Amino acid sequence: LKPLSEVQTPPAPRFELTTPHFAGRNEVLRGPALTFATASSMGLAAEVTPVQKVIELMEGMLAKGKQEKHDEQVQFAAYKQFCDDTTVDKKRAIAEAEEKIESLKADIAAHDAHANRLTKEIAGHDDDIATWKGDSKAASNVRAIDKANYDATHKDYSESVDALMRAIAVLKKQAYDRPQASLAQVSVLKSFNLIPAEAKKAIDAFLQMSREPTGLDVSAPEAHGYEFQSHGVIEMLEKLHDKFVEERTNLEKEEMNSKHAHDLLQQDLAAQIDQATQDRTEKAESKAKHLQAKADAEGDLQDTTTTMEADKKYLADLTATCEQKATDFESRQQLRAEELEAITKAIEIISSSAVQGNAEKHLPTLLQRAGSSMAQLRASGTAASRQQQVAEFLRGRAQELNSRVLSALAVRVADDPFAKVKKMIKDLIVRLMEEANDEAEHKGWCDTELSTNEQTRKEKTEAVETLHAEVDQLEASIAKLAEDIQELTKAVAELDAAMAEATTLRQQEKEKNTQTIKDAQEAQTAVAEALTVLKEFYAKAGEATAFVQQEPPAIFDSPYRGMQSENGGVIGMLEVIESDFGRLEADTKAAEASAQKEYDEFMTDSKVDKEAKTKDIEHKTAKKQDETQALTVKREDLEGTQKELDAALAYFDKLKPSCVDAGVSYDDRVARRKEEVESLQEALRILNGEDLA
Repeated sequence: LKPLSEVQTPPAPRFELTTPHFAGRNEVLRGPALTFATASSMGLAAEVTPVQKVIELMEGMLAKGKQEKHDEQVQFAAYKQFCDDTTVDKKRAIAEAEEKIESLKADIAAHDAHANRLTKEIAGHDDDIATWKGDSKAASNVRAIDKANYDATHKDYSESVDALMRAIAVLKKQAYDRPQASLAQVSVLKSFNLIPAEAKKAIDAFLQMSREPTGLDVSAPEAHGYEFQSHGVIEMLEKLHDKFVEERTNLEKEEMNSKHAHDLLQQDLAAQIDQATQDRTEKAESKAKHLQAKADAEGDLQDTTTTMEADKKYLADLTATCEQKATDFESRQQLRAEELEAITKAIEIISSSAVQGNAEKHLPTLLQRAGSSMAQLRASGTAASRQQQVAEFLRGRAQELNSRVLSALAVRVADDPFAKVKKMIKDLIVRLMEEANDEAEHKGWCDTELSTNEQTRKEKTEAVETLHAEVDQLEASIAKLAEDIQELTKAVAELDAAMAEATTLRQQEKEKNTQTIKDAQEAQTAVAEALTVLKEFYAKAGEATAFVQQEPPAIFDSPYRGMQSENGGVIGMLEVIESDFGRLEADTKAAEASAQKEYDEFMTDSKVDKEAKTKDIEHKTAKKQDETQALTVKREDLEGTQKELDAALAYFDKLKPSCVDAGVSYDDRVARRKEEVESLQEALRILNGEDLA
């Protein structure tokens, strides 16, 4: 909302000399001249004493003063009501702003605390993820080393077991003397690392025994490698073989357990990393939302604080102005009361017998006085001539300037005594100068107020138009969002219905295809059994008749071998049926696979589409809520700004009567008043005996 400090304040009562109170008094002062002029022009048909005329004038002043005092009270009451209403509105606005500031500060602190806590939790998740990834990599490295060691050891065991098996097989052959070359398989065992040192020594001893010569005669028969004497070496090798087989089996179990443990560890670490990553992502999103909410609250806090400070300043200025105007009002009311009291007392004194009674008794009427004065003026040669000259001059200037003041004065100059005319001219000059000063001051105030009011009206009009445009835009956007949300919601419902229907149809189709495949398989089995039975029977039947070679009875043309002709057709048909069922099974399986694939693709696409539409709904709903809130704020701003514009327009209407020219411009009034003053000064110089030039 716009701060109330921008509302244009109605003008305080300006207690100047141009108010109706003093203007009316000027009219009263002008009254004797006009009255005397009228009386002179009409020949003074009625007889009125000066005292009676003075009493009438003072009674008119008394009535006018009372009315103006009452009008001033009404005017100040309206102004005081404005001060009271505006003060209440400002104090309420300031209190609401202070309450909102406290709430915003609390929100900012809460969002900041949430963001800091989430930052620490996110850092903890990052550390955990890094640690678990490091553990996973280290476990993989250890597992690779263990696997390499296992492969090498397993290879040694396998080669050793294989060599032992071959050596034992060689030694277990027939117990007869063998050539020396046949012990090579036994000698190879010494090259394996897994063979214990004691076993290698036993093998060496065994081989040494087999190499001992039987004689020195070179012509003797070829010596045998050794004579099979004991089973000690074989038993030793068999024990080694069993031991290596057992150790290799244990090694394989340990490898399997190690691999299983490694896989479980990797799965556990992967699950922990995935969960931590998901938690980190959710907390990062929550942190971003809290930071955005904090930034929004800080912006609102700054705007609210600025508005509140402006309202406080305006309230202080308004309070000071209203108190000053109240003091001025009390002073003016007291002055008016004293003035009325003085006029009333003067009327009582003038109306007493001491004044009015003696005047009626001793003083002539206004007509007689006027006649006597004219006689005296005619008797006074030079003075009467100058007075007549001034009257002619004033009548001429009055006609040129169309001035009622100069015209009335010309009549007074022609009728009144010489000294009284001079004083009256001087009083008129002073009064005109005072009026000029008062009007100049009032003109300056009007110019300032009109300029300020025009600027305010222009700004508020532009603000109202802008706010109207923003409100229309927000309303259109909200309506479009509501329509989009409705369409998306309908589309999501249609997707759900389509997926449910597709699932139902898929289940029905799958059940039907499964039953069809089962029936085809059973039919193929039954047909195959039937074919087997028929083929075996006709094969046996054909062989039986062929081996017996019995002559058929005379009534038959040929021996009976079964329905061989029909047999070929039936078997052929059964084979076709069997192939049809096989093709049915294959086609149904293919159709089932294709339908399942299409169903999976449809469900995947539908879920993706549904998720996207759901996110669009959430996004548009959130945007709609934000724009609805913004629309509420804009409408409140528009209402407040419209009130400010209405106040500015009302104030302009109040300024029009006293500040806007109506018929005669300010410059024309100043020029006419200046010429009137110059004419009066010229008349005064004539009365003083100075040259007209």
